[in-house]
Amino acid sequence: MLFGLNSTAQDLTKYDSGNFMNNKDTISYRVLFPENFDAAKKYPILFFLHGAGERGGDNVKQLTHGGKLFLQEDIRKKFPAIVVFPQCGSDSYWSNVNIKPDANGKRVFVFQEKGDPSKAMAALLRLIDFFLAKPYTDHNRVYAAGLSMGGMGTLELLRRKPKVFAAAFSICGGDNVANVQKYKNVPLWLFHGEKDDIVPVVCSTNIADQLKVLDKPVKLTLYPNANHNSWDAAFAEPQLLPWLFSHHK
Repeated sequence: MLFGLNSTAQDLTKYDSGNFMNNKDTISYRVLFPENFDAAKKYPILFFLHGAGERGGDNVKQLTHGGKLFLQEDIRKKFPAIVVFPQCGSDSYWSNVNIKPDANGKRVFVFQEKGDPSKAMAALLRLIDFFLAKPYTDHNRVYAAGLSMGGMGTLELLRRKPKVFAAAFSICGGDNVANVQKYKNVPLWLFHGEKDDIVPVVCSTNIADQLKVLDKPVKLTLYPNANHNSWDAAFAEPQLLPWLFSHHK
């Protein structure tokens, strides 16, 4: 079966709701615990970052893409993991990136090499620390993933916490190639649509090329006919979750 194509599990209310306070900033999140969760055991944990269209304060929209994937019965049985979907506020952005129009009016993403994290990223970093402090979190199996703005945020997470994550995947994301050196040892799978007119495919291929220059393995999957929505195809990759959860630190 192709993961992501089974729509039998629809009950997003199985994701518990939470709010985490970081100084004056609050980050909302939804969290799915494994079936028959036992706090005395240790579980892998995945932080999934949504795209710009799901920003807000309703603590619901971030489940739009990917939320149903992790509710599928076969996935819950094969990969009993804690899955966290934080929500970025509408006034912030996961990644430290400047977005400017070019001469043709198309968006150009200028990814930062250094600098303070955005308000949302700063809160997210604290949220991750919060879950890492829980006795049921397996520190050898911590993962990050995201799409579009969340794909960019995923790569920034790897830069800011390179020793935390066992593996990650980024869908139609991007980063400054100078940052790749900082997370070169984290197994990474990149996805992108070659016809993407929102986030250019070069944003992912540049990262893959730099990892190759550093003689580090990288998985890159390009969809020749996909525009910005390459996440449906990525979610349907039968090896995506087996690959991700196979990695241990």
